[in-house]
Amino acid sequence: MSAAQPPAAERESIGPATRRRVVQVAVDAVGPGGNRLYTYHVPQRLTVIQPGEAVLVEFGRRQAVGVVLGEESAPEGVETKPVLDLVRSDGPLLPPLQVALARAIAEHYLAPPAAVVRAMLPPGLLERLELVAVPMTDAGDPHDALERTVAEGPATGIPVAELPHDEGRTALLRRLRTLHAKGRLRLEWRILAGEARARVERRVSLTAAGRDAAAGIEAPVRRLGERQAAILRELATLPEGATAATAGLAARHGYGALGSLARRGLIAISLAMVERRPLAGRSPGRSGARPPGASLLPEQETALRAIEDAIGRRDATPLLLDGATGAGKTAVYAMAIATSLARGGTALVLVPEIPQALPLVDRLRHDLGADVALLHSGLSEGERADEWRRIRAGRVDVVVGTRIAILAPLGDPRLIIVDEEHESTYKQERLPRYQARDLAVRLGVLAGAAVVLGSATPSVESYGNALLGRYRHVPLPDRARGDRPRVEVVDLRAELAAGNRGLLSARLTQALTALDIGGGARAILVLNRRGSASVVLCRDCGHVEACAECGRPLVFHAAAMALRCHHCGSAWPAPSRCPACRSPRIRYLGGGTERVEREVRIRFPGLRVGRLDRDVVARRGAAQRVVDEFIEGRLDVLVGTSLVAKGLDVPEVTLVGVVSADVALNLPDERAAERTYQLLVQAIGRAGRGERPGLAIIQTYLPDHPVIVAAATGVSSAFYDAELESRRRFSSPPYGELVKLIVALPDARAAEAEARRYAGELRERAAHSGASVEVVGPAPAYVARRAGRWRWNVILRGARPGELLEGGVSPPWSVDVDPESLL
Repeated sequence: MSAAQPPAAERESIGPATRRRVVQVAVDAVGPGGNRLYTYHVPQRLTVIQPGEAVLVEFGRRQAVGVVLGEESAPEGVETKPVLDLVRSDGPLLPPLQVALARAIAEHYLAPPAAVVRAMLPPGLLERLELVAVPMTDAGDPHDALERTVAEGPATGIPVAELPHDEGRTALLRRLRTLHAKGRLRLEWRILAGEARARVERRVSLTAAGRDAAAGIEAPVRRLGERQAAILRELATLPEGATAATAGLAARHGYGALGSLARRGLIAISLAMVERRPLAGRSPGRSGARPPGASLLPEQETALRAIEDAIGRRDATPLLLDGATGAGKTAVYAMAIATSLARGGTALVLVPEIPQALPLVDRLRHDLGADVALLHSGLSEGERADEWRRIRAGRVDVVVGTRIAILAPLGDPRLIIVDEEHESTYKQERLPRYQARDLAVRLGVLAGAAVVLGSATPSVESYGNALLGRYRHVPLPDRARGDRPRVEVVDLRAELAAGNRGLLSARLTQALTALDIGGGARAILVLNRRGSASVVLCRDCGHVEACAECGRPLVFHAAAMALRCHHCGSAWPAPSRCPACRSPRIRYLGGGTERVEREVRIRFPGLRVGRLDRDVVARRGAAQRVVDEFIEGRLDVLVGTSLVAKGLDVPEVTLVGVVSADVALNLPDERAAERTYQLLVQAIGRAGRGERPGLAIIQTYLPDHPVIVAAATGVSSAFYDAELESRRRFSSPPYGELVKLIVALPDARAAEAEARRYAGELRERAAHSGASVEVVGPAPAYVARRAGRWRWNVILRGARPGELLEGGVSPPWSVDVDPESLL
C-alpha cells in the first residue's frame, strides 16, 4: 500500500524505466494510520537504510517517525513518497530477528505494525522528534544572525525549538530550509530519548597529583582539611582507573571538600553513563538447587540430552517438558542454559511471574557467572531502557522475564525456555494481543533455537500438539525429592446435609487442628475463583445449568434475570427449581479469600494467618512481604487464590486445602475445566516437598467430575483425552484457530445491532470464499457493560479464520487472535 502523495515540489522525478528501492514502513501514528505498513521509496542519498532503521517520512500533511520492516518490489504505475531522512540514533532500533518477529506478530495477530514496534522498544523512545540545525564547515556569514548563531553553537547542532524566532516559527523554518538548500547548514531530525534516556552521573577520580598527595598523607594533616584527606584516602583504595560517584562522597564528606580538591587539581570530576540494573544490590546467592555438573536423576539426564541435541542441531521443534511438581525442571533448565552459553549463544527464559524467576536468576549468576538481564512490567522506564540497550548491544548472556521479554532485541538465541507454559499470564490483553508462549515457538523457528515448554500441567494445546507429532514429548514423571501427597476429596453436599454452612469442611478443620505448628509445619488454603459472576448450581444434587445446544455452563445475567450461553448466544429464563431434582436450593457460587481468612482466624486463634490475592498484589511490595513471611515461618497458614498455588517451594508445607474447587470449573468457557485441573494439580504439588508427608484436601460439590478425579488420582490421560475430543468437536486449538471479535458502544441496542450486522457479513464472506470457518454468535460479553460501553462478542472458529477479516477490523470493533477466554 502506498502513502498519500507528497507535494509536487518534494517528490523525486522517477521515470518509468528508473529502478528504485522500496521499503515498507510502520509509521508511528495515532489512530487508523498505524494499522498497516506504508510503502516509501528510498532516495539515492539514503541507500544505507536497512530494515530496523528509524526513518522520517511524510504522513499526510505532517512528518512522522517510522521503522522500516522490510523491502518489496517497486509497484508499477504507483507514485510513492520518498523517505525524507534517516533518523539519527546509535544504529538500527530493531535487529534483524526482531524485524522478522514484528512482521510475524502483525500478520498473525492482526495487530497494527506500529503498535508492535512500539511494544518492542523502551517506553518513551519514539515519543518525540527533534529538528536540529547543524553547522557546516564553511558556514558562518557574519551578516546573518541566524547562520552565525548556528555556526557558533555546538558541532552536534542546536535544536530548532531553542533558536530565536521573533518573526514567527513559520518564517524561521522557511529561512532554515533556504540555508539548508544552499549548503550553509544542515537540518536533521533526531529521536528524543524521552523518559528512556540514559542516566548520566558525575564521577570522581584521583589525578596524578592527588595520588601523590594521598600517598603522603600523615596524621595530623596540615595542608589538607580532615574531610579532604578522608576523600583522598577513600579514592586511593579504589582499583586503578576506577571512579566514585560524587553524590556518595558528598553525602559523607560534603560538597565543599570536593570542590576544594577539584580546584587544587587533586581530583578530576567527569560525566559517565550509569546503567540502571534491576538486580543491583541483589546478592547472587545459591538457590539450593543442584549445581551444574552434579548428578541428575535418569529422567532429568534424558531430558537434558534431548535439549542439548536440539541446541546442537539448531532444531526448533518444541520440546514439551512434562514434569511433575517438584520433578527438578529448574535443574534441567540451568544445565541446558550452560550448554547454550558454552556454544556461543544466548538464552531466553520466560516466566509467568517475576518472583518465581528470582531463584533461577540467582543460580545462573552464581553457578554460571552469567550476565542476566531482567525484563518485566514492574521495572521503571529507565531500568527497562537500560536493560534493552544492554541486550541489543550483545552484552547479556541470558534474558529472564515475563511475557514482554519475548520482544527483547536478541541477537542469536540458541535456547528459549517457557516455564509453566500453561499459565494464562502469557497472553497479552492489550495491543498487540500476542501469546508469548506461541511467539516463543515462532521465535525458535526464526532464530534456529531450541524451544522448551515446561509444565507439570501442560496446556491442552501443547499436549495435543505433542500427540499430533508437532512437539516432542519429554516426560519427568517423578519428584526429585519427597513423595506425592495423599489426596482426599470432600463432598460439600454431605457437609450441607450435616448442617455445616461454613467454608471449611469437618475434614479440613480436623487437618488444621492437627497441624504441627510447633514442628514448623505450615498450610496453604486455595480458592478456585476466576472472575466475579456466579454459576447456577443446585446445592442438593450438584446440577449445573448448561446449554442444551453445546453443553457449556450458562451464566446468570441479573439485568435480564435470565441464563445465557456465551458460546452460542441461546438464552433461557432463570430457574426457581433444579431441573434435575426439583430442589429449590439453587446457589450462586461465590465467596472470597477475605471470608476464608476471617473464618480461619476466628476458629483457630492460635494460627498466624496471611492472605495473598489480587488486592494484596495491588499494593507495592505487599505480596513479596507476605510470601517472605510464610517462607521464613512467621505465618502458619497462607490463604489465597491461584497465586499461592504456583512457584512456592516450601518444604515445611504439609497441608493444602482447596476450599472451593467448583467456581472456575463451571465458568462458561471452554478452558474452564483445563484451568481448574491445572490449579488443583499445582496446588496439590505444594504439599509434601520435604521430608514430612503431605496431605491435600479438595472440597467440591462435584466429587465425580472428571477434573476432580484426574487431579485427585494423578492420572491425567483420561482428562486430556476428553478435553481434546471437545476441542476437536468445536475446531478449537490444537485442531483449529480461534478469533474473538468485540464491539463496544455506549448504546446497548446499537451494540447488539452492530454485532448482528457484522456477524451476518462475516457469514456471507465465509460462504462466498468457501473458507472452513464457523461464525459463532453474536453473544453479550461475560462482563456485558464496561467503562460505559455495552460489549458483544463474535467468535470465528476453524482453519485460518483471520483471513476472513481481510487484514484487520475497523472501530468500533477490536480483534483478539488466539484469545485466552471466550467470555
